[in-house]
Amino acid sequence: MVAMSLQGPRILVIETSSRVGSVALATEGGVVSAERLPGRMRHAGELMPAVDSMLRQARWPANTLTDIYLSIGPGSFTGLRIAVTVARTLAWSIGTRIVAVPTVDGLSRNALSATPRPEHVAVLLDAKQAQVFAAAFSLRDGAYEKVIEAHMAPPAEFLARCPRPLSVLGEGIPYHRQAIDAGGVTVMPEELWWPRAEHVLAVGRARAMEGRFTPGGELLPLYIRRPEAEEKWERLHGPGGGRSQ
Repeated sequence: MVAMSLQGPRILVIETSSRVGSVALATEGGVVSAERLPGRMRHAGELMPAVDSMLRQARWPANTLTDIYLSIGPGSFTGLRIAVTVARTLAWSIGTRIVAVPTVDGLSRNALSATPRPEHVAVLLDAKQAQVFAAAFSLRDGAYEKVIEAHMAPPAEFLARCPRPLSVLGEGIPYHRQAIDAGGVTVMPEELWWPRAEHVLAVGRARAMEGRFTPGGELLPLYIRRPEAEEKWERLHGPGGGRSQ
């Protein structure tokens, strides 16, 4: 492969919010290469080797990366922390600009692969405690525009607010299937439930064009809740229980 020109942005895209991770390299012209991380929930050991391999194949020295787009959550605590750590490190060490992409925004673009494309789409992520973290989108001018902002709610309550006809996707589906089946909606094929780096790129590019960059020192994962271990500790010991003052 011939080394590419240094002109224009060189973008690293990271999607590690779910059990199925992916990474991509891109320029203004689109995706240069993309890979799905081979394991499930083992992103700590797979992300950087995959990035290193892709950079070598593209003949991009790591210090020529100009931008990093990452799925910021909600999602896997470990996966999001890894992505944020990589982004902050690159921003500090070589000055890459960071674009944080809400996971639900990238996921909504999965519906563009459907034939026909659904008029309205809801993205459902499991928030535990019988709730979903969800957002709704409507198809306008060939893209999905958010019509209900992402928030946490009981699934039946959220679906009742959404426009119809409605299709749903997202990893929260199997956790809330009873409410979904009772909601009069269409469940999209399972291969469309998982986030993809290519769609993080599409949303990230639009945000970059609007100047929506995040300073590395301010970048934090977007979590639905605190880690389950912390919630269990607080239930057992009370707020701040067992901590030194």
